[in-house]
Amino acid sequence: MIEALRGLGYSTATALADIVDNSISAGAQHVDLRFVWNGVDSHITIQDDGRGMNEAELDRAMRLGHQSPLDARAGSDLGRFGLGLKTASFSQCRRLTVASRKSDTVRCLRWDLDVLASSEDDVWPLLEGPADGSRRLLEPLAEVRQGTLVLWENLDRIVSPAFSEQNFLDLIDVVEHHVAMVFHRYLAGRQPRLRITINARPVAPWDPFLVDHPATWSSPTVFLQPGIEVQCHVLPHKDRLDRKQHDVAGGPDGWTSQQGFYVYRNERLLVAGSWLGLGRGRSWTKEEAHRLARIRLDIPNSADADWKIDIRKSTARPPVIVRQELTHLMEDTCRRARQVFAHRGRVTAPVGSTPVLQAWRVERAADGTRYRVDRSHPAVKAVLDEGHALAPKLKAMLRILEETVPVQRIWLDTAEGRETPRTGFEGNATDDVRSIAEVLFNDLVTRHGLAPAAARDQMFRTEPFHDYPELIAALVDGESPRQ
Repeated sequence: MIEALRGLGYSTATALADIVDNSISAGAQHVDLRFVWNGVDSHITIQDDGRGMNEAELDRAMRLGHQSPLDARAGSDLGRFGLGLKTASFSQCRRLTVASRKSDTVRCLRWDLDVLASSEDDVWPLLEGPADGSRRLLEPLAEVRQGTLVLWENLDRIVSPAFSEQNFLDLIDVVEHHVAMVFHRYLAGRQPRLRITINARPVAPWDPFLVDHPATWSSPTVFLQPGIEVQCHVLPHKDRLDRKQHDVAGGPDGWTSQQGFYVYRNERLLVAGSWLGLGRGRSWTKEEAHRLARIRLDIPNSADADWKIDIRKSTARPPVIVRQELTHLMEDTCRRARQVFAHRGRVTAPVGSTPVLQAWRVERAADGTRYRVDRSHPAVKAVLDEGHALAPKLKAMLRILEETVPVQRIWLDTAEGRETPRTGFEGNATDDVRSIAEVLFNDLVTRHGLAPAAARDQMFRTEPFHDYPELIAALVDGESPRQ
């Protein structure tokens, strides 16, 4: 049975997070993870300064399924099945030793899967004390007043053939990123509730929502049921972040993978970026256009069964009673994220109720979507009105442009580059923008007879000039805005 439990699907990072859960439940304020490379004799320790365990408590903690998942738990308890310590450890190593100090007494119990496999009867030998040669690895516990130390040896699921020291170092980085994400709400703040170190180096929290960035959009908190809270976020566009901010905000798995719901139980992250099987008709998939959408979802530990939380604390499925409202919140957040992604974080309309007049319009029909040049756009209309004999050729040219929009190429470039393509007018106003603005402004004033103020107001509400309010404000009839 234990060999079967080793295949539950833990990674090293998720397994270690399960051990940290136990430390938090024990009231620890500091958890220290130590990775020691020594080839096949490498080992990992997890030591905390929690309240420790006496003999009876340690014996229960080392038993498989010592508590029913149906039993009521304390509101702050991060466990459920009574299996985490054992299954997480067995998934990575063949020898698990747990030593705990409480009331000046150190107690130690050990599981050794090789000893268990070689047992000739039906006894499950839970061994006392560390293995021969491993006592020195428990010495850090003698230097503290209380706490628990978990020791993993015989790391057969980690140190496999051809596994090198560099692989071990890379693994440490993966664990650090995962722990920083899973426990970021415990690690954050001026006086964090928890401090985690890896080989004596502090782990900094990773905030998935960039709540301190001025360009992040955050909704009010929505309360669905007692203990269930939802807050939606749309992160800033890449253009609003510096390189370091963008790289960090992408998260361990990258921008596209990190979109979706972030499900927390007692502020411990269970699911990091998933649409939770929600959607109308079919489950939503992750798309580039929604990469900036992230939604915080908090549930109490009393809702584990309703939300189908698994042993590894890595999956969740919303109950029927909240699915419709979650879907609505998801769709609204994705719509906002799509706008930020498509418009590169720019404001798409000026203050007021009048929409921006766009150069392109979208036609949706049963046979597909088409993109048409808006003939009422001032720059287009000015040419058509004065074209006279050339008007049929101009209209034919526009139709050719419409029929040859490189939609597939744009889609491919967006998917491969994971970014919306840039246009020449984006960024600071260039000479091209100024010269084109002057031509349109003078046409509105001289041919259409608009007052300069009215012409400027129309340009403020016309794409792409609405992105350059200072340039438009400087336009004067018959004069150039150049400085």
